[in-house]
Amino acid sequence: MPAPWRTPRGIITVLLLLLLAVLPLLTQAFDQRYLLSVGTRIVIWSIAAVSLNMILGYGGLVSFGHAAFLGIGGYAVGILSAEGYESGWMQWPVAIVVAVAWATLIGALSLRTRGVYFIMITLAFAQLVYYLSSGLAAYGGDDGLNISRSRFPGLIELRDKAAFYWLCFALLCATLWFCSRLVHSRFGHVLRGARSNELRMMALGFPVFRYRLAAFAIAGGFAALAGILLANDGAYISPAMMSWVKSGDLIVIVVLGGIGALFGPLYGTIAFFAVEEFLPPLLDLLHRGWGEYWQIVFGPLLVIIALYARGGIDSLLGRRHA
Repeated sequence: MPAPWRTPRGIITVLLLLLLAVLPLLTQAFDQRYLLSVGTRIVIWSIAAVSLNMILGYGGLVSFGHAAFLGIGGYAVGILSAEGYESGWMQWPVAIVVAVAWATLIGALSLRTRGVYFIMITLAFAQLVYYLSSGLAAYGGDDGLNISRSRFPGLIELRDKAAFYWLCFALLCATLWFCSRLVHSRFGHVLRGARSNELRMMALGFPVFRYRLAAFAIAGGFAALAGILLANDGAYISPAMMSWVKSGDLIVIVVLGGIGALFGPLYGTIAFFAVEEFLPPLLDLLHRGWGEYWQIVFGPLLVIIALYARGGIDSLLGRRHA
C-alpha cells in the first residue's frame, strides 16, 4: 500500500499546501496583491470549516449556527480593542475562552435533541447572538465597528499583510494537525462510533453525551480563532459575521470538500472562493449583468456533487469510504 503522500490525493494536497505556503512571495513577484487577500480569506475560512467538520464530519452533528462562534471571537477582540485593550496576548485567549464557554452552554442544551430539532436549536441560539450584537449600539450596532488590530509587540505586526497571512497559514496547519490527532485518538474513535451507532457505544460504557459536548466546545474554540483572524484581517467587526447565511456557507464548504475528510474543508474552501471570484466575471462575459446571479449556477453544481460525488471533492481525488 503506497504512503498517503504518494497517492494522487496526497500529491495534490502537498502541492496545495506548498502553494499556500509561498503565496505571498508569488503575489509579490507577479504584483497580484489582491490574490493575497483572497488567499488570506481562504486560509481563515478553512480553519472555520475544519472546526465544523470536527462535529459534522466526525460526530454527525449538523450545526446551523456555527458562525455564531466566529462572531463571538471577532466581537471579543473588537470590544476589548474599543475599550483600549489592544494586546493580542489578552484578546485572543479571552475570545477563545468566551466562545468555548458559550459552546459548552449551547451544547449542553442542544445535544439532548436529535435531527432537525438539533439544527433548529443551534440556529435559534445563533440568531440570539446575532440580534444581541445588532443591538450593541456602543459597538456599532448593525453598521459594525472599525477596530485596531491586535498587537504582539516585538513578535509580529499584523498590519503586514504577508506576515499576517503566514500567521493564518501556520494556525491552519496547527488546526489540521490537531484535528488529525483528535480523529485518530480514542476520543475520535468514540465520536465516530457514536455517529454510526450511539446505542452500541453507550452499551459499551462510553458517556457519549460528554464526548459530543467536548467536541462541540473544541469546535467552538477553533471557530472563534477563525473569527479572531477575520476581525484582524479587515480591522472590522459586524453582526454579518455570525448570520445564518455564513453558517450555511460553512456547511456548503464542508459538503463540497468532503464530509469527514481531514483536508476536505481546505478543498471545499478553495473551490467555494474560486467559484465566488471567477464565476461572476465569466457569466458577465456571456451576458452583461448575469454575474450577480452566480449562485443560481453554483446551486445546481453543488446538487450534482452531492448526488454523484457523495464524498465531495475529496472522493474525486481518490478517497475510499468505509
